[in-house]
Amino acid sequence: MNKYLAELIGTFWLVLGGCGSAVLAAAFPQLGIGFHSVALAFGLTVLTMAYAIGHISGCHLNPAVSFGLRPAAASDQGPGALRGGSGDWICRRASTRWCRCWCARW
Repeated sequence: MNKYLAELIGTFWLVLGGCGSAVLAAAFPQLGIGFHSVALAFGLTVLTMAYAIGHISGCHLNPAVSFGLRPAAASDQGPGALRGGSGDWICRRASTRWCRCWCARW
């Protein structure tokens, strides 16, 4: 439960800091907030949350990732990862036509 609460706080902070600065930049151009400041605001909000909640939940700041990783953590993905990684390694080592066709069928 602590992980989800940390992600909720992190997502709130990202929307408040990042999207809030974008709204200010678009709605009030006389304030002097430009594209660089909006990018800096997004970067600083992610940085502050990485330090604040990174050790609790990994700091995904995206509810879809947080909820999507929950069932993935319960399943065993070892054989599929081994198969995919070995096929990629073989294709990178041998750039023949046979290898490209073999990996496409795999």
